Amino acid sequence: MEQVAGLCSEPQFAAVIEKGGGGVPEGGQTDMWKVVEEIIDQADYLYGTGEVAKLYHLLIEHKNSTNGEILWRLARASRDLAQLENTPAEQKKQLTYEALEFAEKALEKNEFSFAAHKWYAICISDVGDYEGTKAKIANAYVIKEHFQKAIELNPKDATSIHLMGLWCFTFAELPWVQQKIAAMFFATPPRSTYEEALQYFNKAEEADPNFYSKNLLMMGKTYMKLKNEILALLWLTKARDYPARNEEDKQVQKEATELLKLINKD
Repeated sequence: MEQVAGLCSEPQFAAVIEKGGGGVPEGGQTDMWKVVEEIIDQADYLYGTGEVAKLYHLLIEHKNSTNGEILWRLARASRDLAQLENTPAEQKKQLTYEALEFAEKALEKNEFSFAAHKWYAICISDVGDYEGTKAKIANAYVIKEHFQKAIELNPKDATSIHLMGLWCFTFAELPWVQQKIAAMFFATPPRSTYEEALQYFNKAEEADPNFYSKNLLMMGKTYMKLKNEILALLWLTKARDYPARNEEDKQVQKEATELLKLINKD
């Protein structure tokens, strides 16, 4: 790990990434691109095995990188570390803002990266949790725009499609008070419907079946909102029975179990 970090130090690395060489001999360019690939391969392996802290410590050594692929992965790693239950509250806040900063840099480096758009939107939403309802609603259209751009750039990315569905679900059930706040910021406040949310959740499932426990949960919750108990039971049961690989999966299982009890009471 330390050897990789040393090889990737700026400014030589930046010159290669930005200028396709920047005066570095051709063999050096190849070597440095191999280093970038190695970092990304290591990062993707750690992400796949759920080693959140190790992933963050690997990537934070490259916080000054000018490579968009490294930067959006660093945004994701910062955000994932912030989401861990045992991360102290003050550190959660710091990591959340840090994640947005890295996502913004990733987008500046490559505006055609679907992942950069996706994580930028996610991180803006997370920061809104600290800045209050007004900020969250004020950013609503920005978040939507970047999710839609991510889908446009990669129509097969199930996560981006799911997140667009989540946006629709949120604004389909926006409380009256929040609707009034939204009206202060926009001539046409953000609105959606449960039907539109369901379309996105279905598309996400079609793109990558059974890819995410929360998509199964949201399918069930949306069918509940649409008063379709049979399909709500189907998808909530799938969410409850989904193998728990992380803390979020466990929370999904818990919520799905509670919702199934509600339906069965009726």
